[in-house]
Amino acid sequence: MGHYCWKCGQYLANEKFSGKGHARHICKKCMAEERAHRRQILKEKRERGEMPELKLKPVSQEVIDYVENNIIPRYAAFDKAHQESHVRMVIEQSIKLAEHNPAMNSDMVYIIAAFHDLGLVNGRENHHKDSRTILEADEFVKSHFTRKQIVTMGRAVEDHRASNQKKPRNGYGMIVAEADRFIEADTIIRRTIQYGLANYPKLDKAGHYQRTIEHLNEKYGPKGYLKIWIPWSDNARNLKKLHVLLTDKKKLVEIFNRIFDDEDE
Repeated sequence: MGHYCWKCGQYLANEKFSGKGHARHICKKCMAEERAHRRQILKEKRERGEMPELKLKPVSQEVIDYVENNIIPRYAAFDKAHQESHVRMVIEQSIKLAEHNPAMNSDMVYIIAAFHDLGLVNGRENHHKDSRTILEADEFVKSHFTRKQIVTMGRAVEDHRASNQKKPRNGYGMIVAEADRFIEADTIIRRTIQYGLANYPKLDKAGHYQRTIEHLNEKYGPKGYLKIWIPWSDNARNLKKLHVLLTDKKKLVEIFNRIFDDEDE
């Protein structure tokens, strides 16, 4: 059994239809082409100045103040790789990515980024799940967002972890996961060294170098477990550059020595 697609004029099987727009019976392929055409028309109108450019709504001052006074200070208790500079970077990158989709709720984006690593208070192993629990139990969050929004934010926080091989369950999760992956060689190597110094104090410099290289290849290498969920992001381009760097042992040693000596002081 199937339906007639009034747009392409073909009689197609049920699975060729999404189930949406049933009144018109348009197949998935034609529906996608129609949406792409509408997006192109809107883009051309904006370029001609016939429509205002859509922009992400600014984050409310109330949310910013709460995060500044009550959330960011908690990161001072974590290792150097997950302190204030890290959470601020994730917030900044999250907002930057969200600007590509003005329909996003900027307050939700901000809260998700701010809460994403709070679960480290209970250790690293389940921090993504603990962070979700902390977010969903927060009284400010419960008083400023709907239950549906809180579930969406909770899932996003839980899905942010780099070792997660499954695609985040919503767009907010994709944003915070991408922001948390901020790929820049010096930053990644520094955070790896910071974590190593805090958690493996018995290792000498050579041991930390070996651990750093193993971590970089395991996570960021061509066969690493890190997933990039937004293919047009800066991360996607920078990951390719990092792959090249991982083949340059001389350059890696130079960068490691510079950063390690700085951190070991």
